This record gives sequence, C-alpha cells and structure tokens, in this order.
Amino acid sequence: MWTAENDLDDGDFPDEFDDDSEAETIPCPECGAEVYEDAEQCPACGSYMLPDTHPLRGRSAAWVVLGLVGTAAVIAALLLG
Repeated sequence: MWTAENDLDDGDFPDEFDDDSEAETIPCPECGAEVYEDAEQCPACGSYMLPDTHPLRGRSAAWVVLGLVGTAAVIAALLLG
C-alpha cells in the first residue's frame, strides 16, 4: 500500500532538469557569444573555453606590492647576511 511516507522529497532526489535553477553563462573570449560556464567549447566559433589561470587575477594591487616588497626584503637579507 502506498502511503505519504513513501513519497520522495524533491530535495532528496531532484529532477535532472529543474526549472527553478538557471544555468550560468559567460561570454566566449573569442567571439563574445553566451556560453554555459561548464562548456568545453563555444558552440558558435568552436574555440576552447580555457579557465583563467593568470596568477595575479583577482589580487588587489596592495597584495601585489606587498608581495614584491617582501620578496625584495628576503633577497636583501640573504645578500647582506
């Protein structure tokens, strides 16, 4: 016999394609077309969507300057010590 206890909660087993969640898109770096952020290639131009791996991306200028000053201080201490 089927009871209300046996009903599955949508939080436990969500549908594969829920309408209440929107997919995030990003612009293609080559052609500017909107592409899903987890796509490997742009469907418009075919270029690969490579993650931004620049080491200074997202760092403020103060952190970069502080890192450079710290590196210079360590080098100076090693040379003079």
